[in-house]
Amino acid sequence: MSNYFTDTPTLKHHLHHPLMKRIVELKERDYKDKDEYDYAPSDFEDAMDNYERVLEIVGEICGEIVEPNAEGVDHEGPALVEGRVSYASGTQQNLDAVRKAGLMGMAMPRRFGGLNFPIVPYIMAADMVSRADAGFENLWGLQDCAETLYEFGNEEQHRRYIPRVCNGETMSMDLTEPDAGSDLQSVMLKATFDEAENCWRLNGVKRFITNGDSDIHLVLARSEEGTKDARGLSMFIYDKRNGGVDVRRIENKMGIKGSPTCELVFRNARAELCGERRLGLIKYVMALMNGARLGIMAQGVGICDAAYREGYKYATERMQFGKAIIQFPAVYEMVAMMRARLDASRSLLYETARFVDVYKALDDISRERKLTPEERAEQKKYSRLADAYTPIGKGLGTEFANMNAYDAIQIHGGSGFMKDYKCERLYRDVRITNIYEGTTQLQVVAAIRYVTNGLYLSQMREYEALEYSDSLLSLKSRLIAMTNIYENLVTTVTEKKNSEYQDFMARRLVESAAHCLMGYLLLQDANADSSFLPSAEVYIRYGESEIAKIQQYITNFEPEGLSAFRKN
Repeated sequence: MSNYFTDTPTLKHHLHHPLMKRIVELKERDYKDKDEYDYAPSDFEDAMDNYERVLEIVGEICGEIVEPNAEGVDHEGPALVEGRVSYASGTQQNLDAVRKAGLMGMAMPRRFGGLNFPIVPYIMAADMVSRADAGFENLWGLQDCAETLYEFGNEEQHRRYIPRVCNGETMSMDLTEPDAGSDLQSVMLKATFDEAENCWRLNGVKRFITNGDSDIHLVLARSEEGTKDARGLSMFIYDKRNGGVDVRRIENKMGIKGSPTCELVFRNARAELCGERRLGLIKYVMALMNGARLGIMAQGVGICDAAYREGYKYATERMQFGKAIIQFPAVYEMVAMMRARLDASRSLLYETARFVDVYKALDDISRERKLTPEERAEQKKYSRLADAYTPIGKGLGTEFANMNAYDAIQIHGGSGFMKDYKCERLYRDVRITNIYEGTTQLQVVAAIRYVTNGLYLSQMREYEALEYSDSLLSLKSRLIAMTNIYENLVTTVTEKKNSEYQDFMARRLVESAAHCLMGYLLLQDANADSSFLPSAEVYIRYGESEIAKIQQYITNFEPEGLSAFRKN
């Protein structure tokens, strides 16, 4: 039987990171749930065993159900029937399987019917689901929205909605509109309060809404009459049971075809306020988007993994000139680089997930009691790290996934251009990952402040200070050299005090930071498990060459050179 957890030893490696001890301690609150729920763990070892057993179930469902359905779902796709979405038959089978296995609401507290899982094992499940079918991940993974509802909704909303998600109902986040894509402060869907019915009414159009005919929607709408900026936007909960929203169309997409991307028409739809007025974009959507971006990081890693496996398998089986093509340097270099990109982006994904886990757990504890000064400092530290690592991971991780999908087709040659091979679908599916939930360019905008304020550099120095085996000291010294170049490049750009020039060079600085950080993470992986050593060697060599190119570009570029770009 195919199992996506047991056939990927790197997942277990990341699951057993030393920081998990603290994460589980915070999440389980001294394991007090064991007295009330028979499936709650009694100690750390029991919790970790529980995560592994559930992840094995996810892995089996991915290998035995989701992946075999993926090709059929890609061809059939969802249908629009009288304003409602009808899923492809394979998608419905997938949903039935994860519902029956109790895999909805994985991170939600047990009192609502969830599994109370930390982010790390939940993201591992997303990683595997994405490897099986990236389109299905967009349906299953939107249970993330329940986290935002849990954080900002009131207790009565928690009781009414979260158990429904844990029981298998689907969610969506209705943010974008025809004239409001990346610029969400331009959202104009109107929310007006109905005094007679003591509820809000929503009117307008939403576009590009993933799983737009879901059961429970989080909707960004303009609640303040006469406003045009972010301060006039609030977050609302819309329940499909109440009616008032129709699907006008399902977009005809390049990829992830099993996931219905909808245009929605709101006609006096009954809704309720989530949280406080005016904070919809400023606070709630930002939290929602950060969670979504972590999910897209996992989606990128899953596709990256699938593309690597397809490329490697074909390269070992395809014979040319009397030998397997993987024996040719031009091909084995590609395969090695694909594996290095996969391992690097996966390491960054789980480092980010661990940071999110610590600060989210402390946030939750702060609702129950006052945090100690030490806990507040810990919360602040990991919140900043999560904010810094999310854009760099989403940006570079999804770009790497695109590169792997490209290389998988190249390894297949002409066959890769045909729909007979899985890599053709992966190439189409992956293309959206560096666009939605914030393009790579927007991730650079989010990440550059952590370049200029020194947070990335301080993390590199922290990684540098760790102890490594003697066999890795040569790689470590090369990473230190890369870090020194990065530090000098930041100084070179910032000391010119030219904001346009800094914005122009931001992508190069962020990429340089990413190469150093991922190099150090792979070095730590290799220090714990020698199977990571080839990827560490390949990736650090790649990072050196990329930073050298960036160094040459920045060193030889003066701000006056921007005029040539403006003319084009």
